[in-house]
Amino acid sequence: MIKPTLALETSYWKKGFINVCGIDEVGRGSWAGPLVVAGVILPQNFKQPDNLRDSKLVPANQRENLSELIIKTAKAYSIVEIKSQVIDKIGLTKATNVAFRKVLNTINPKADFTLIDAFYIKHISKKRQQAIKNGDKICASIAAASVIAKVYRDNLMKNLHKHYPKYGFNNHVGYGTREHQQAIKIYGLSKIHRKSYNLDFLFA
Repeated sequence: MIKPTLALETSYWKKGFINVCGIDEVGRGSWAGPLVVAGVILPQNFKQPDNLRDSKLVPANQRENLSELIIKTAKAYSIVEIKSQVIDKIGLTKATNVAFRKVLNTINPKADFTLIDAFYIKHISKKRQQAIKNGDKICASIAAASVIAKVYRDNLMKNLHKHYPKYGFNNHVGYGTREHQQAIKIYGLSKIHRKSYNLDFLFA
């Protein structure tokens, strides 16, 4: 299994970029709930945990502790959520870019350079960012962002389950599982479902 490293961060530290921020998103494919984007700036003396991976590859019972460790040891971090209503209004691509920019606007200290999983951020100079394919699998700060975003969003969806208990958000956190499909067929769409997603096939 490929393990993320600090190789990319180190290359930019050597170029004089002190605060290198890794950014990742969680929830793009979810049918309900917010999109969550996190940014993490790791210190140059960061001691990388053995289990730091893309959040999807970290066992659920390890994510919470790993997220707490990242937040405790990071030089800075920021978490931004974009609600489903905003995604419906402006579209997923634009919503994702809005979230990316909000992370960079709120993280303190500010990022000198940004590493993003798969995307370039619009309206940010390409001289100060790099889009990395499979970044959450090879880049430590992107993997760290992936973990804290995943834990934050999962906990948020479990809390929303209390308000919408019929849909099973505590189990599938909004993704299109069979359980979720059946619940939508029976109860229709809730206020936090993404109406702009084509879910009409569920009622065919």
